[in-house]
Amino acid sequence: MDMKTTNKRSPEIWTVGGGKGGTGKSFVLSNVGNCLALKGKRVILIDGDLGGANLHTFLGINKPKLSLTDFFEKKVPLPNLVVDSGIKNMGLLTGAIHSLSPDGIKYTQKLKLFRHIKQLDADYVLIDLGAGAHFNTIDTFLLADKMIVVIIPEVIAIENLYFFLKNAFFRYVLNSLGGHGLRNVVQNTWKNRKEHDILNFNQLIDYLKGLSKTMENIINSKLSNFRAYIVLNRINTSQEIMIGHSVKSICKKYFGLNSSYVGYIEFDAVVSRCINKRQSYMQAYPASRCAREIERLTENLLEGRDIRTKL
Repeated sequence: MDMKTTNKRSPEIWTVGGGKGGTGKSFVLSNVGNCLALKGKRVILIDGDLGGANLHTFLGINKPKLSLTDFFEKKVPLPNLVVDSGIKNMGLLTGAIHSLSPDGIKYTQKLKLFRHIKQLDADYVLIDLGAGAHFNTIDTFLLADKMIVVIIPEVIAIENLYFFLKNAFFRYVLNSLGGHGLRNVVQNTWKNRKEHDILNFNQLIDYLKGLSKTMENIINSKLSNFRAYIVLNRINTSQEIMIGHSVKSICKKYFGLNSSYVGYIEFDAVVSRCINKRQSYMQAYPASRCAREIERLTENLLEGRDIRTKL
C-alpha cells in the first residue's frame, strides 16, 4: 500500500450500510475512499461483507489471498492483511467467503476486531457492510464516527432503510442505557408499548425521558451523537433528488433521528461497464458528472453538512 508512515493515531471510522443489497454501497464507499485518498488522506477500506466480499472488484484488482478469516482463525495481525488497492494512499482489507458468516462471529471476536480496527494506522477507515440487519452488522455500523446509509429511489430500498435504522437506533439506545443498568427498562417499555400509548421510537424516547431526570440526561447526552448520513444513489430525474429530504424528515418524525442528506449520484450506465472491465470508476472517469457528485458528497461528509439542492 502506497501510504506515508506518520505518528500513529486513531483513525476516523466511516461505515456504509442500508439494509438492502444492490443499492450501490460498495460503489459509493470505494469512490468516497478514492476522493479522500486524492486529498492526501491515508485511507483503508474494509470489506465487511463476510458472506460475499466483492469490494476489490470496484477497485479493479484481484481478490486478495488474505482476508479477515486469517485474522480470526490464524491470528494474523490486522495491518498485515491490508493490501495495495492500486490507488495511492489507499489500502484494502477484504472480508471472507470461507467458514465465516455475519452471524458466525462470536462476541469476543467482534470486540477484538473492533479494537484492532481502531488501532489501524490511517486517517480514515471506511467499512462496507453486507446486506441485512443482523446484530453483528448493526454493531459494526454503530462503531463509526460517521454512519452512512445508501439508498436508491425505490420503495423496497427505502422501507429496508427504515427497518435497518430502526434496528440500529434501538440497539444504540440499549447499549447507551445498558451501561447504566437501564437495559431492561428500555426492553420492557418497548415490549409493553401499547400500554403506554407508544406508537413509534420518537414517543419511546419521550416516554423514557419522562421516567427520571437521570434518564433524560443520559438520553440527551448519548442520542445527540447518533446521526445518519444519507446518500441517494442511481437517480434518474431531478424530482428524485428530493427523496433524500423526505427520508430525512421521516427519520426525524417517526424515530426522532438526526440525519443529514449529504448527496446524490445520478444513474450512469458506465458504472456497470467499469465493474465488468475491472476498472475503478473515479480513476477511469474523473471528469464525469457522477464523479463530481461523489466529490461533492465526500466534501459534505467531511464537513458534516447537508446537500444544497436547487431545482
